[in-house]
Amino acid sequence: MDEGRRAARRQVLQVAAKLLEEGGSEAVSTRAVAAAAGITAPALYRMFDDKDGLLAELAAYGFEMYLAEKREALALTPDDPVADLYRGWDLHVDFGLRHPAFYVLMYGTVRPGRRPPAADEAHALLVRLLGRAAEAGRLRVPVEQATRVIHAATTGATLALIGEEPSERDLTTSTRLRDAVIASVTTDSPTSSGSDLASRALSLDAVLETALTAGPSAAGAGVPLRETETALLREWLQQLAG
Repeated sequence: MDEGRRAARRQVLQVAAKLLEEGGSEAVSTRAVAAAAGITAPALYRMFDDKDGLLAELAAYGFEMYLAEKREALALTPDDPVADLYRGWDLHVDFGLRHPAFYVLMYGTVRPGRRPPAADEAHALLVRLLGRAAEAGRLRVPVEQATRVIHAATTGATLALIGEEPSERDLTTSTRLRDAVIASVTTDSPTSSGSDLASRALSLDAVLETALTAGPSAAGAGVPLRETETALLREWLQQLAG
């Protein structure tokens, strides 16, 4: 796609985003978007095929906004992986309450196997935060399990709050759930002795995961094992982690 077409597509998405924020997904009809963008309906169809295609692109646009905000905010926090989990939760909920129509489109209409690339990036950001906590000896459960728990809890809390009248929302609901969920998957302080075998196993598994995903050269230098040996080691570590 050339720059001109990309810019035109982006402009239409910005117009559609404004309609979505003001009136929800019902306001994002192909006719309304085309009229607001100053283009013909056939031109809109050439860009997005149909309304479902437009809404899918809007969801991706929302994830891009979310990621930009979250990366910027997390860059300002102390280098504490568990503190970042708490901060990440609050940022997630705050985004949803400020952009409810976008959030419902992003998380309330999910279809298996149809996540936009930006959604995968948002998921990967949470995995990285939890991986850092595991490397620091601050995780009680495997990264994959902790990711599922926190993702389910944050999205559930946010959608529940969005469904309430703003005047009746009690944000301490999110705070209480956040504290309980994160405490259930993390430890209060880094493991200081060899007695906590599970935490140490999780920490080593997280280090291996980082080395394996850092690139061929880094993986070769950091993991001097064959692929089958590494897989077996990680299986043992995950069993030790319980």
